[in-house]
Amino acid sequence: MPPELQTPPPQPDAAAHRSEAAPRWTERLHGLGPVIGLVLLCIAGTLLNSDFATPDNALNVLTRTSFIGIIAVGMCFVIISGGIDLSVGSMAALIAGSVIMFINWAGPALGSPMLAVVAGAALAVVLGAMFGLAHGLLITKGRIEPFIVTLGTLGIFRAYLTYFADGGALTLDNDLADLYAPVYYASLLGIPVPVLVFVIVAVIGGVILNRTAYGRYVQAIGSNEQVARYAAVDVDRVKILTYVLLGVCVGIATLLYVPRLGSASPTTGLLWELEAIAAVIVGGTALKGGAGSITGTVIGAILLSVISNILNLTSIISVYLNAAVQGFVIIVVAFLQRGRR
Repeated sequence: MPPELQTPPPQPDAAAHRSEAAPRWTERLHGLGPVIGLVLLCIAGTLLNSDFATPDNALNVLTRTSFIGIIAVGMCFVIISGGIDLSVGSMAALIAGSVIMFINWAGPALGSPMLAVVAGAALAVVLGAMFGLAHGLLITKGRIEPFIVTLGTLGIFRAYLTYFADGGALTLDNDLADLYAPVYYASLLGIPVPVLVFVIVAVIGGVILNRTAYGRYVQAIGSNEQVARYAAVDVDRVKILTYVLLGVCVGIATLLYVPRLGSASPTTGLLWELEAIAAVIVGGTALKGGAGSITGTVIGAILLSVISNILNLTSIISVYLNAAVQGFVIIVVAFLQRGRR
């Protein structure tokens, strides 16, 4: 019998390997985009104004970033899960006003100004968690879209602050303001307290998102909520916790912000939601949910602050157009993301 012909083993298709490798490089480049943008902006800022590349200005930028950055960490979880929160600026304003009223009352009532300040700071976090819980319950149990819920509370929160302030401003008593001031103005090893808190919040957020089951559930829900339900994930519980987490972040940012001016008015926290959402999506988080990182969000927040800082130092355009720049950034990034899941 003639020997059987041996069929050569199939050779791997080089073209297929190249086609698989291309998306990987594209994804890596996309992930490095915010870093590259930040580096280029820093170079441009240094060339445009020598005052940009100074330690004092760097600390000023990071301190300015810390409030929005802390909120953006919480917003990152919400957007990854497929949600949105338009009320964080108004929520911060109402929390700030409530904390100021409480501290002004508690100082004489408790007989201990320091205890009043500590209790006021705790109240900020508690109020943030309660507001986040209300959002989560309305969205999950009430079956209302996140956009509608948070759009409604955006108006409610700011209206109540305006009512409490009688259209003006709520101000901390001078002695209490002096006692509270180190929370914003103090430094540890030369680093401002708000920056240190921002770093701690970002590290904890990164660990939760990447190293815990809850973080994996958040990403799974954002990728495909129905599949997550089939996988026995308690979707409603995870979503509620996500909005509570964002509320806590808003509370932390607010308790750091109050001693900056020692007052709260109807314009407090104005457009913070725009800055927080912009930081998240500039950092690479997909608007449709399912993918994102805390590291990218932190870089996105710093990048936006650097843009504002450069505009302020160089007067290329009016400072009143900073919000317009951030709006354009959101639209451009959303356009670039249109092909992503």
